[in-house]
Amino acid sequence: MSSGGVLDLAVVVTTLTLFSVAWPTLHLTHEVPAPLQPIVAGCAALPFALIRVNPDLGWLISAGAALTIPWFFDVHADYPLPWQVVHIIVLLVLLAAVVLRCPPVHAGLAWLGTVLLFIGYAPGRDGFGWAFGLTALALFCVLIRWLVLSRRQLARQEELSELERTRRTVLEERARIARDLHDVVAHHMSLVVVQAQTAPYRLSDVSPEARAEFDSIGEVARQALNEIRGMLGVLRSDGQSAELAPQPGVGQLSALFDSSRRAGVSLTPVVSGEQDGVTEAVGLAAYRIVQESLANAARHAPGAAVEARVDLGVAESELVVVTVVNGPVANGPVVNAPGAMGSGGNGIAGMRERAQSVGGTLEAHPLAGGGFAVSARLPRTGFAVGSA
Repeated sequence: MSSGGVLDLAVVVTTLTLFSVAWPTLHLTHEVPAPLQPIVAGCAALPFALIRVNPDLGWLISAGAALTIPWFFDVHADYPLPWQVVHIIVLLVLLAAVVLRCPPVHAGLAWLGTVLLFIGYAPGRDGFGWAFGLTALALFCVLIRWLVLSRRQLARQEELSELERTRRTVLEERARIARDLHDVVAHHMSLVVVQAQTAPYRLSDVSPEARAEFDSIGEVARQALNEIRGMLGVLRSDGQSAELAPQPGVGQLSALFDSSRRAGVSLTPVVSGEQDGVTEAVGLAAYRIVQESLANAARHAPGAAVEARVDLGVAESELVVVTVVNGPVANGPVVNAPGAMGSGGNGIAGMRERAQSVGGTLEAHPLAGGGFAVSARLPRTGFAVGSA
């Protein structure tokens, strides 16, 4: 049983115990007809049952009973109090519960009402003594409530501080990774760009073809360096400004095709359909899939003819279809076995994750007569189709 269930059971048992005491002893304190005794005893003891669920209502019922019982039923001459002891205990406990748990306005009204009851009904100066005791009880409960709230606020603040420390640790680690990547990758990529640009001036007898090749290497390296800087800008959290260049999309496919041709890929690109309506996420996924497919073709099938088709569709309900097919390598082996699909890297897995991230699918497989094909189907607006 949970702690709440145990407390509820304790409240029920206590309420029944108080009622079992109030009813048999009522005739000793008040002149109440026998048929009405269980009702009057219930008014004295049963409001205790509301101490957890609604102490406000419990106090109101108990105080109302304390206000009306002396009006209708006389007290025995030898009994010094206006109410049963059980009734007084229940009223005081409910007052403490209201002060501890209810809004301050309700607590103040409960204290004032209880004080006025005792001043009005307690004999002689006893009412003022009760008022002093009730005030001390209320102040004690206020101190307990303040202590509990302070501890809760302290625990909440410590939790927030721990979350902030964790967040700062993550940001600092991201900044460290960004700095390391910048020091290693960006530095070497910059050297590649510089070497490619200065090679025609440092080397003698550079043919026009070699000069064009160096220019192509420099252009590709600069594009890669710009993309690396963009990713590093996302990772950085050390107050340094990140570059705000947009992520590539279908609008940059022409530049990608030109770069691949300058790198020596025998490429035939075909782009059809309407670019409007293709979301940035889908455009980025299509661009990366084409980029990775062309890189794989250049790496694993140098000299082979490559055809890249990108159909952007004509309506929001249609798909973006990306197909990159490379033929067999001249005088090379025929690639037709599943084991020849990759070289141990994760390029195909990365492309498949790109497609799935926008709700699309990707297939990559060798061709029967040699060569390789990559085909992706992406919803134009993202997550419009399943991945089956």
